[in-house]
Amino acid sequence: MPRLQGKVAIVTGGGSGFGAAIATRFAQEGGKVIIADINVEGSEKVASADPANIVFQRVDVTSKQDWDSVVALAFSKFGRLDVLVNNAGTSYRNKPTLEVTEAEWERVFNVNVKSIFHGSQAVIGKLIEQGQGGSIINISSTGASRPRPGLVWYNASKGAVSNATKGLAAEYGQYNIRVNTVSPLLSGTGLFSMFTGMEDTPENRAKFIGNVPLGRLTDPNDIANMCLYLASDEGAFVNGAEMIVDGGKCI
Repeated sequence: MPRLQGKVAIVTGGGSGFGAAIATRFAQEGGKVIIADINVEGSEKVASADPANIVFQRVDVTSKQDWDSVVALAFSKFGRLDVLVNNAGTSYRNKPTLEVTEAEWERVFNVNVKSIFHGSQAVIGKLIEQGQGGSIINISSTGASRPRPGLVWYNASKGAVSNATKGLAAEYGQYNIRVNTVSPLLSGTGLFSMFTGMEDTPENRAKFIGNVPLGRLTDPNDIANMCLYLASDEGAFVNGAEMIVDGGKCI
């Protein structure tokens, strides 16, 4: 039997990168998936590849109204909700911290942290009412526990994500609602320069990858497979965990 047969998931930021891989993988394993994203073109492309199992609704993850609307869609279209993947996130380009603007700071904390506040508020109560538990997966970052210069406030926002995850896991585990984080190393999907502050050249990639024991960047499917495990019944006793998917970079 497919590992997510009968389960319904909302995946934020599912129109590209990790989110697209997660949505696609969930559908391959029998899940019904709602992509919640502001990226209309990317999301429609992902959904069109498997329209029987993936639908798209435009959602601004910083908006309470949009969260209430997408949760309502899950119940009106599929009759239930089992999994939430809070994948939507943003950053600013790696640079000296004193050059970070207030607008950049606000955007990072709104998209990375406020979104999880709204998502938790919108989803947890519904999961309790449903009475069958559920799985919430928050995409954090290796920077949450191993911050480095140049992305101080991005790392701080992901530290908030990881900390909130543990608190939610402790508070709502009594309802069989499991809350975990997945913390990736950066991937090669156009984000190398953003996160490292270096130009994306073969030489700079080789220098960065030289510090990764497994010798590569993160593939989106690495994250999709970890999320699949946490969303499925195979992860039934995993709660409040931080699943670091980094090829050993943070050792």
